[in-house]
Amino acid sequence: MAQVVGIRFKDVGKVYYFDPDGMQFKKGDRVIVETARGVECGEIALQNREVPDEEIVKPLKRIIRAAGPEDLKTLAENREKEKKAFSICEEKIRAHKLDMKLVEVEYTFDGSKILFYFTADGRVDFRSLVKDLAGTFRTRIELRQIGVRDESKMIGGFGICGRPFCCSTFLGDFQPVSIKMAKEQGLSLNPGKISGTCGRLMCCLKYEQESYDHLLRHTPKVGAVVETHEGRGVVLENNLLTGMLKVRLDRRPDAAPLLVERHEVKLIRDAHIRLNKAELEALKGIE
Repeated sequence: MAQVVGIRFKDVGKVYYFDPDGMQFKKGDRVIVETARGVECGEIALQNREVPDEEIVKPLKRIIRAAGPEDLKTLAENREKEKKAFSICEEKIRAHKLDMKLVEVEYTFDGSKILFYFTADGRVDFRSLVKDLAGTFRTRIELRQIGVRDESKMIGGFGICGRPFCCSTFLGDFQPVSIKMAKEQGLSLNPGKISGTCGRLMCCLKYEQESYDHLLRHTPKVGAVVETHEGRGVVLENNLLTGMLKVRLDRRPDAAPLLVERHEVKLIRDAHIRLNKAELEALKGIE
């Protein structure tokens, strides 16, 4: 076991473990640490605690010091510099006629590097832009192309639910979301209804998937062959949440479907949930 603290460098970013070096910290404290990018100022997200050695990525770096008034002043100055650098970079992007959208600018705490985050439809040759920016700011420049999900996380906004984006409020890492999840949850496969502002599948599809997986294991799927108290038939519809099934009986195929509960039938042969080519084509590019 080793004592660690968890530090976050962005408002809703990944938490990294550091050695507190015998110091005690509380959540929200600012500290100065050395990272792969250089000296940075981070915020304590997890107070002092002991964790198993196998959960630690070694070597575990130590906290240099608690952030003082001068460190916080430097942090505030960097935020102001970032605003100016953003405007300058946008002008230079237009001057170089590059097809890219600047999303965010970030100064490292010690000012040794400036990172420019951008989105673009494809690859962008920004070598001339980097040289121009380096000549203007007289420091190391790094341009990073990010995806539309990362853009939404950085900028923030409100989803169709009326709440702030999950990614910009509490999701540290993006979870894999698939079109199959939407199909298994019985949602409309209309791209406008299952995709977020970023244009990709909504992250919240992941939240209840475990429950739907459980229900799917205990509920005959559409197309399944079942035995009911009135004979054998095929499931036409199922409601995973209520457990109600509509079954077309083999002996009365033209009659109204039989409405039964899932525990009242015996499964003979289950079906599979598959996406057809038309659905895949319509939803192309939103995963």
